[in-house]
Amino acid sequence: MRRLFRKGERVRSKIDGKVVEVLKYIKKNLVEVMWFDMEKKEPRKNTIEEDKLSKAA
Repeated sequence: MRRLFRKGERVRSKIDGKVVEVLKYIKKNLVEVMWFDMEKKEPRKNTIEEDKLSKAA
């Protein structure tokens, strides 16, 4: 299994351009990520495919 990102690393989502933090790998190509929602003032979690993420500058 290839793992491009480490736990705790900040990466950019290609879907909407948000910078998200990697929480854990769920399956072969799924990554659980977390970001802070500025409108609701709370952290959000989601699962995204690894192909939809890129390294954040």
